[in-house]
Amino acid sequence: MINAPFLTACRDLLGRDHVLLESIDTDAYLVDQRKRYRGHALAVLRPANAAQVAALVRLCVAHGVPMVPQGGNTGLAGGATPDASGRQVVISLRRLDRIRQVDANNMTLTAEAGCLLANVQAAAAEAQRLFPLSLAAEGSCTIGGNLATNAGGTAVLRYGNARELCLGLEVVTPQGELWDGLRGLRKDNTGYDLRDLFIGAEGTLGLITAATLKLFAQPAARMTALAALDSPAHALALLNLAQRMAGPLLTGFELMSDFCLRLVAQVFPQQRYPFAHRYAQAVLLELSDNESEAHARDLLERLLSAAVDQSIVRDAIVANSLAQSNALWHLRESIPLAQSATGLNIKHDIAVPVSQVPAFLDATDPLVQRIAPGARMVTFGHLGDGNLHYNVMAPEDIDPDSFLGRYQSAVTAAVHDSVHAHHGSISAEHGLGQLKRNASAKYKSPVELALMRTLKTAFDPLGLMNPDKVLPD
Repeated sequence: MINAPFLTACRDLLGRDHVLLESIDTDAYLVDQRKRYRGHALAVLRPANAAQVAALVRLCVAHGVPMVPQGGNTGLAGGATPDASGRQVVISLRRLDRIRQVDANNMTLTAEAGCLLANVQAAAAEAQRLFPLSLAAEGSCTIGGNLATNAGGTAVLRYGNARELCLGLEVVTPQGELWDGLRGLRKDNTGYDLRDLFIGAEGTLGLITAATLKLFAQPAARMTALAALDSPAHALALLNLAQRMAGPLLTGFELMSDFCLRLVAQVFPQQRYPFAHRYAQAVLLELSDNESEAHARDLLERLLSAAVDQSIVRDAIVANSLAQSNALWHLRESIPLAQSATGLNIKHDIAVPVSQVPAFLDATDPLVQRIAPGARMVTFGHLGDGNLHYNVMAPEDIDPDSFLGRYQSAVTAAVHDSVHAHHGSISAEHGLGQLKRNASAKYKSPVELALMRTLKTAFDPLGLMNPDKVLPD
């Protein structure tokens, strides 16, 4: 579909090099990270600053062109992929990649939406500060995308998710107006909290172009350990003990099943199974200490000793160097890579109350086995905030594609029903996008859905801002 007047206006605004039309240039923008969704676009547009984003939005409104905002395109729910119509444009925000300000005394950093998360972390470190949002895609995901999906990661337990790390936003509205809400204030009680409406909205209410983010003091030391346990209930007991003994020093608490560790060792032989014996579960825990390494090590060793004495922990490995700590974290971060190497899986990004994690697993694993006998459970995630990646892998003797085709629908429905029964959410940190927008309607009340639709209509009455995402049909 060709809209010549619109494309001419886009070229006049951005320059010909930043209005991409040929498939060799656009293909990477039109498919999601998991290759689950592939769309077509009228064009891929690459503005250089917030003023150009606003002008583009005004052009889209004038010509009735739907817009799909995109950051690093690392999302896992299809939220940044256009549909198949060829009518939509992808607005890539990658060129908005400046760190505008670091205010070390105010403990804030202002970054544009296209900044890579790793670059924001580095800018904070250069100012001897910490930006704690951390996740596997930090070398390729962008701050705008992190905020649009309210990303979580491995440090939510101590620092909170993306919403809690953001103080202010700059946003282009669906009418093409620029709202400057880049306030570095911890207290601002002057009306509706517009910032929180845009965070987690996946670009359906407006386009985030910059953010003012919270910084923290850099810890003097980090100590990491991998503990072996007999069950998720023991992992919960260890979490309670760690919170009691370490308090706010507890930064990370990651649960991994025995099968996850064996899968990593199978796919990546250089990463050996870490324990001398097999145990049902492992927990990777990390303390961040502002006093000293000696203080952190003493606390961690006392914590693990108490856990062993109380028959909570069966074995433990304490990292004695940064390299050993990185190796332990690499085990955890290699689980999704090992999954990908073995073929498609039935993936779920879910959250239940922390106290319900053992009960959820005890109830849901048998449900899955009844539907798909012999399925292998790849269960891991952020136990400290109740977020599990509850993934289901084909038995060894079944082709992964055939397994998905036969069982995905029934397995996903059973998992989501169990999540709901345990008072949880079917999307913890990846958003709804296209993947879960219709499924979410089953678990939201009519009042909640009506309020969401009222917001969408009020902000975007023409329905041009990332259509067919988040809200169900």
